[in-house]
Amino acid sequence: MEQRSVWRPPSLPIRTWGREYRREWLGRDLLGGAVVTALVIPQALGYAVIAGVPVEVGLYAIPVALFAYAVLGSSPHVSVGPVSTVSVVSGSIVAVHAGGDPQRAVQLTVALALLSGAILVVAGLLRTGWVAEFLSKPIVSGFVFGLSVVIIVGEVPRLLGLAPSDGAVFVRMFDTLTSVSELEPTTALLGGVCLAMLFLGSSLSRSLPWGLLIVVVSLVLSNTLGLADRGVAVVGDVPRGLPAPSLPPLDVSDLGLLFIPAIGLALVGLAESLSAARLFATQGGYRIDTDQEFVATGAANVASGLFGGLGVAGSLSKTAAVVRSGGNSQVVSFTAAGLTLGVLAVFAPSLSELPQAVLSAIVIHAVWGLMDVRALRRYARIRRNDVVAALGALLGVLLFGTLNGLLIAIGLSLLGLVYRASRVDVEEIGRIKGEKAAWGSISRHPQRRSIEGLKILRLDAPLFWVNAASVEEQVIAAVDAAPETRAVILDLEATDQLDTTSTDMLHNLIGRLHKRGVDLYLVRVMFRARVVLKRSGLREAIGDQHLWRTISQAVKRATKDHGLGDPGAPSGDPDPGDGPEDATVERDGRSVHGDE
Repeated sequence: MEQRSVWRPPSLPIRTWGREYRREWLGRDLLGGAVVTALVIPQALGYAVIAGVPVEVGLYAIPVALFAYAVLGSSPHVSVGPVSTVSVVSGSIVAVHAGGDPQRAVQLTVALALLSGAILVVAGLLRTGWVAEFLSKPIVSGFVFGLSVVIIVGEVPRLLGLAPSDGAVFVRMFDTLTSVSELEPTTALLGGVCLAMLFLGSSLSRSLPWGLLIVVVSLVLSNTLGLADRGVAVVGDVPRGLPAPSLPPLDVSDLGLLFIPAIGLALVGLAESLSAARLFATQGGYRIDTDQEFVATGAANVASGLFGGLGVAGSLSKTAAVVRSGGNSQVVSFTAAGLTLGVLAVFAPSLSELPQAVLSAIVIHAVWGLMDVRALRRYARIRRNDVVAALGALLGVLLFGTLNGLLIAIGLSLLGLVYRASRVDVEEIGRIKGEKAAWGSISRHPQRRSIEGLKILRLDAPLFWVNAASVEEQVIAAVDAAPETRAVILDLEATDQLDTTSTDMLHNLIGRLHKRGVDLYLVRVMFRARVVLKRSGLREAIGDQHLWRTISQAVKRATKDHGLGDPGAPSGDPDPGDGPEDATVERDGRSVHGDE
């Protein structure tokens, strides 16, 4: 049996790609860094608004996160930074606990970045990359769809110069619709024009940084025309430079409140990061290390939090821009980090006159594409349960709030997992005509022959505590439907390990079958399952003559024990290797006792 360590020291992929770096890549990588900078700065400003914190909190996250991922990431192309999904979830969590206090909102946002990052780092070091698949794609899509609606409803008042309202999303929608007559004309005109330019510009050319262009033009107009004096709300003071690393001054109780939400935040961010990494790894013909991606994304979040930034993740749009510009390595991220530091050091105070309506336009444009109706239609076409799960997560956000919606999404994933695990079919199999020792489903192929007096049954999913009772009842029902049955052969090949509940069920099943005059044989029992059989006493109860490696040999034994005819059985003596299950097996080239 393979021995795997549960911990490994963090690796530094930069050592590998740094040695292999080619000089001819430098020009393209520098260009890619400039492109990423042009995209990430306006996005970070908007995503900070989504997260409910000052715009500089979004800017602080960029350089340190890019640097951390460049050193630790296993993808040469992924670009990290503030993203819509993480900012939405972070903002929804903070809104619940901040109580309207801007300073506390910043502290909680930074703490969430640190906590979620630490969780990812630990998970990566423990090699638990499988956790990334926990939230199904339909549930994430529905959850993000609902969050996007909440964001847009919250940003429309700022876009139009209206006073924001509180309450449920439908209440805020009604308040906005009934107060449109009170909008601030200059703000509404500016916001509407910027929003139209973003949608029209992105449809005409995706290569141009429309967000950055609109920010620059808006700043020029704001300073030239004195928009702040005309009633247009602006961002306000933006400090220069990057703050010194520090930890947020929070109590232990605050960290306890944030821990579970931080796990959800980590999962949502990781889902986006891995989507980008896997997509471009497939296109580029290379492989990524999922566990290393946990460490790299987590380290990027920890670095962001230490410098007062919000949570980050790998960005599909920015990574696509890296690839389109010809970037070949994480030198792109180093370049973008350096350019962003320059912006923070020189131009940050200039952002103070940026109209808030412009940021609202950037936010609405950024999240609009996350309301993926086409994906919902696809889920409905492929599998009804998928669209039900997506709509459940979507409505959970709209009806019960974003934090409760996150819990509902996680709950739906758990429920779906348990439901799928509990749906096990026990089907009868028969001999496939013309093939030696081959067995298959009778229900789908009636021509396959069953053996009179014998039921050969196969589980289509692993046997464990969730479905044990269902398996027992299906076996009993199959026997009761055929009163002439004298023996049941149960194929456990799909089960690599058993538990107390499942072995107790098998004990009970043996007793119920014996009362009906029916014997039970188990075949293809895996090593770890045999270990549990031994420890539970079930192996002794059933006897080694009822444990077989193959279906054919179990059939021979059962027909012999109960005087049943099997004219189609292969002739000849049993292969010693196919005899009753032995307590001694080979593992790693040595003999190991079966109950180890």
